[in-house]
Amino acid sequence: MRKAISHEQQCQKHGRVPKQTLRRLRVMANGKVPNTCSTSSLKPGAHLMREWNGRTYQVEVVTEGFVMDGLTYKSLSAIAKRITGAHWSGPRFFGLAQ
Repeated sequence: MRKAISHEQQCQKHGRVPKQTLRRLRVMANGKVPNTCSTSSLKPGAHLMREWNGRTYQVEVVTEGFVMDGLTYKSLSAIAKRITGAHWSGPRFFGLAQ
């Protein structure tokens, strides 16, 4: 009973665990690999970095999309194609998805 009361007090003070986190934990508890975050969960101001062929690329998340080298792109896939010259999944290229 003490553990339950302590848990409830902690939840009231700090908030409950988000449902998305609980789903990911259940997937991991079943021995599976959860999906990683998607681009929709990225907030403006976040920065992504990727090294490709000896050059480091930095991308900033903005409300209009993504900015790299002063140009705004609507998707990470467009940036990945610009970097590699081939069609890639942008989230996968930047390590956000498997």
